[in-house]
Order: sequence, then structure tokens, then C-alpha cells
Amino acid sequence: MKTLTIVGIAAFALAGVAGAAQQANTWKLAATLKASSEVPKPTDVRAGATGTFTGTAVEQANAGAKLSWQLKFSKLTGSGVAAHIHIGKSGKAGNVMVALCGPCKTGKRRTAAVTKAQLKTIRAGGTYVNVHTKKNPAGEIRGQVKAKKGASTSGTPPPPSPPPPPGDEPPPDPYP
Repeated sequence: MKTLTIVGIAAFALAGVAGAAQQANTWKLAATLKASSEVPKPTDVRAGATGTFTGTAVEQANAGAKLSWQLKFSKLTGSGVAAHIHIGKSGKAGNVMVALCGPCKTGKRRTAAVTKAQLKTIRAGGTYVNVHTKKNPAGEIRGQVKAKKGASTSGTPPPPSPPPPPGDEPPPDPYP
């Protein structure tokens, strides 16, 4: 019986280690887009032009992260011809990191893969989302991406309960 208990404890420990290795950090992402944040300053923007970017980034084992997002916008000078996540601090224009859509419709949902280095830049506040229009091809509305750590996720159910300690086994069934 002791051998069975030791084997059970070892199996439980291995299951716990395997489960921990499969856990992934999740990051909640958000940006409020407005014309006053865009660089360079857009022209002839309508009052109330605004948008939101929301999403999650889930770290993947031995890779970067899976980014799931939604983009909403309204009152632009025309239809959204493209939207991107760019590298850049507030007040600075930067290169495209991730193409989100083009052409774009409000409410668009998609997923994208990002590298570990890109996720690190996003988490550090070094990215922004903007929506481009025909009238403002460099961007009409923009917002810095803010990342907040969410709960860890796991692709497997929790490990089974450990076996009872030696001496706490139930008595044998008197009616086999």
C-alpha cells in the first residue's frame, strides 16, 4: 500500500508541474482613440470623432502571444481605410507593428500573432492604435494602448486531488 501511495504522490506532483508549465499570462488591452492624440495633427476632423480598441493578449508556450481585439469608431471624415498598432510613445509617430484591418468597419473583431518582443513593447506602453481615412491618410484618431495583467489561463483542468497520506486510507471493502 505504501508503494501505491508514493506512486500516487509522484503522479500528482508531475501533474502539477505539467499544469504550471501550460499556464499562460493574459493581458487586457485598451485604448481610447481621439483626433487630438494623432500625430501629425489630422485636418478637418468632425467634432466627436472617436474610437475604442479593446483586446486581450494571451502568451503562448514557446512563442509570442495571441492577440484578440475589437475596434470601434464613429464620426470620422470618411470610412476607415486602415487601422494599425504602431510602435510609438504618446506624441510620437512610429512604424506599423500589427495591421488590424483595411478597409475597416466599426465593430471589427480579429486575432493576430505578436512576438515576445512586440508583447513586451505593448505591455510597456510603447504602442498606439490609429485609424486612417482617405482625408487623413497618416491617421485621423489615435490612442495609446494600455495593458493590464489579467488572470493566468491553463489549457488543462486542475490536477486531481492528492491521495490520502499513509495511514489515512479507507478500510478495505468487506464485501468485495
